[in-house]
Amino acid sequence: MARGIAAVVVVETSRGRGSAFFVTPETLLTNYHVVKEVDEIKVRLSDKREFKAEIVSTDPKTDVAVIRIKDKVPADLPTVQLGDSDALQVGELVMAVGAPFGLTQTVTTGIISAIGRSDVGIADLENFLQTDAPINPGNSGGPLVNMKGEVIGMNSAIATNSGQSAGIGFAIPANMI
Repeated sequence: MARGIAAVVVVETSRGRGSAFFVTPETLLTNYHVVKEVDEIKVRLSDKREFKAEIVSTDPKTDVAVIRIKDKVPADLPTVQLGDSDALQVGELVMAVGAPFGLTQTVTTGIISAIGRSDVGIADLENFLQTDAPINPGNSGGPLVNMKGEVIGMNSAIATNSGQSAGIGFAIPANMI
């Protein structure tokens, strides 16, 4: 699991911070809402290295964005393994990884509370995994990980009245990404 956690980074933009994860040594996945309408993207690793990044592709309808490191890519950047989100069962243990409130490498645990959640009003195409793993501002774009260390979703939103976790979070399934 340590390898997967190391693959999660902070994405800094002029609008704020979010999270992302490496799927190849130069390519990361994050939420579209983390990088939309920004001029500059910086990726910061847990060891404090920073890289300039650029948007490769976005899908606003699903709230997914692909970004790429613009600088020379070091050989030691860790990547994650994507899992099969269609194989998930309600009640399975999961971990939400990210940088809530800028606190890098934060891991919270919970379960899959529901599968195929739609009509949440977050994205045009919704098929969310619902979890009770605490997700807070800054977790957006970070991975939702199963107990095998595979990324089975991307943390995207929370149901809240206060702007902080109320125990209901939503992730885009890996198979939809």
